[in-house]
Amino acid sequence: MTRAQYEAHEGRVEFFDSRAEIAWMVREPTHAPHEEPRYRLVELLARIAQLRGSPIKGLGETRIRWMEAGSGEHRSIHPDQMLFLHPGRTEGKISQYLEVGEDPYPDVVLEVDSTTDVRRNRLTLYEEWGFPELWVEVPDAYAPGRPAGLRSGLRIYVLEAGRYLRSEESLAFPGWRAVEIHRALNEPALSEETSAVLSRVGRALGEREGTGPDDDPLLREQRAAGRADLIRALLGQRGVAVPPDFPEGLAPPHLDTLRTASAEQLLAAASAADSVADFLARLDDPNP
Repeated sequence: MTRAQYEAHEGRVEFFDSRAEIAWMVREPTHAPHEEPRYRLVELLARIAQLRGSPIKGLGETRIRWMEAGSGEHRSIHPDQMLFLHPGRTEGKISQYLEVGEDPYPDVVLEVDSTTDVRRNRLTLYEEWGFPELWVEVPDAYAPGRPAGLRSGLRIYVLEAGRYLRSEESLAFPGWRAVEIHRALNEPALSEETSAVLSRVGRALGEREGTGPDDDPLLREQRAAGRADLIRALLGQRGVAVPPDFPEGLAPPHLDTLRTASAEQLLAAASAADSVADFLARLDDPNP
């Protein structure tokens, strides 16, 4: 395949070397065993990002390209997913290709080995180009054409001193083990076990960066709504009238107090107050 043919090709090319004019192309149609893991990963990361309190960006199939200085010759890899824990690093810097040695690298690259084997060429290039962490997923669902001996499971490769070493857990996503990632990518519906793992990983990321669920707008709103329902119930049981626009009608300082007060402070104030104004005053000054 020539450079011109590569640029004009509309199908998927796993690997291309312009000097050698060699391309590894996917000839079979798109199939679920290959597509589901990379889309499922985005869903899992959305949950982790909420609990972490900051977004995680996936660049999907954006190609990775190494250019030879002065000649225009290049090698290209077509990954299945690239993950950035700090999306701001990519703004205005990556378009059709991620340029090796110029653009910011993803924290994790995902390759789905459904009918190919990344160890044949791409693993060496990812290592040579210095990508910090590579996940290679072989789905449980079998696909015709899978290389013999390629067993289902997820392998994590972490770059150390310029070489890839196998790891049982991710460094980018602290504590997320290979077996847990594989199970999450392949189970038909999100299990309670996987949900607990996502929560653990998201909170670990948040602790590392000083963020948490309250930094996520949706979770913050849900928490505020739950607190408002609790306060209405507690005050209502004591016969204290609560305005219909509570807490939306409160001034911003009071709203901030409601969001930051502990459950113990809310209970103590609601149990002693004889009006909403008294309740807010007790929150502002719990020891009058």
